[in-house]
Amino acid sequence: MLCQRCGEKEAAVHLKKIINNEKNEIYLCEECARETGHLDLKNNPFSIQNLLADIFNPNVESVSSNRKNLKCDNCGMSYHQFKEEGLFGCSECYDQFSEQIDRLAKRIHGSDNHIGKVPKRRGNKLRTEKKINYLKTEMEKAIEKEDFEKAAELRDKIHELEDEVRGD
Repeated sequence: MLCQRCGEKEAAVHLKKIINNEKNEIYLCEECARETGHLDLKNNPFSIQNLLADIFNPNVESVSSNRKNLKCDNCGMSYHQFKEEGLFGCSECYDQFSEQIDRLAKRIHGSDNHIGKVPKRRGNKLRTEKKINYLKTEMEKAIEKEDFEKAAELRDKIHELEDEVRGD
């Protein structure tokens, strides 16, 4: 859809205003949205930068003097600037701020390792393989505890699941 203001560029911003049950919609390109004041990335409360800044809120996170002075050796961006803008200055910032990023990922996701998601309709094999790996770990724990009965049960479950994966 073309921008309804300039009629030249592809619309990238969809605005919907509802006032007194009257709905008005307009589609604008980024340039027209900026010119009309509808696209202000610095002050947009829903921008990724502001969302990240809220996550990094200094009132929530205790900031040591080391972190306040932390700067990227490559581009000179400070950790404080990163928190404010939500954007890195260069690719080296990832390494420079890695400790803080790891802490942030753990706080948001509960882990600093990405495990992804599996589509329900297509992930049966992957879920089964994941379960097999889990059962193998549990079997090893049972063997260490010398609970051989439980280990044998787990071994049998593993064999069943492996047969299921192979299609036997």
